[in-house]
Amino acid sequence: MGTLEGKNALVFGLANDKSIAWGISRALHAEGAALGFSYVGPAIEKRMRPLAENLGARLIDQCDVTSDAEIAEFFAKAKETFGQIDILVHSVAYANQEDLKGRFVDTSRAGFHLALDISAFSLVALARAAVPLMSPGGSILTMSYYGAEKVIPSYNVMGVAKATLEACVRYLANDLGPDGIRVNAISAGPIRTLAASGISGFRGYLKSFAEQAPLRRNVTIEDVGSTAAFLAGPGASAITGEVLYVDGGYNVLGMLHDEED
Repeated sequence: MGTLEGKNALVFGLANDKSIAWGISRALHAEGAALGFSYVGPAIEKRMRPLAENLGARLIDQCDVTSDAEIAEFFAKAKETFGQIDILVHSVAYANQEDLKGRFVDTSRAGFHLALDISAFSLVALARAAVPLMSPGGSILTMSYYGAEKVIPSYNVMGVAKATLEACVRYLANDLGPDGIRVNAISAGPIRTLAASGISGFRGYLKSFAEQAPLRRNVTIEDVGSTAAFLAGPGASAITGEVLYVDGGYNVLGMLHDEED
């Protein structure tokens, strides 16, 4: 029997089979969780629906996380389908391409607002809708990145959005702790996802990361999925408000290794 047998999980952010959300979804499914998924628009639905169906998804429906009305409608359907929700996975982030190039100081007001709305506030909005369906022992997970803590070239406004997201994790953990609901973030190393493809110089960074990280390899969606399943399960019952690094140890480095090292 899996550690999540009898649990119900909602996953936001599955785009394709390269998504971090896909690695998480497979890991939750392997541990016995029943799954529900959201999508935004027909293009994403076309790619993700076969994946969700392959995992026996009980709910697959549209939900634009910038719309309170669509969030309310999605969670009404989740209540009808599952009754109770035990796990919420937030793997959603977005910024305009032009705001991921050049200097951060040139970020537009509209671009700043959009990045923080989709990448950070959406966690708050989804948590607010999920809490009435969650009982003690519930787990909310979101995805962060080292650019929330340190400057990463070309990450720009997304780094600020991720920093905001991590602060939201701490405040939500404090709010929801008395209800027995845990809130944590996973800060994963760079992974070649659809979102990452929009970051200038990402391929070079991926290569450099594998050469510099203490484990001397890149991170996979399976690595992140295993960690997510742990955080959602009983083994992490006293862990909340944390940002757990799954990055091969890269975040502990104070300086880079010499090339001949």
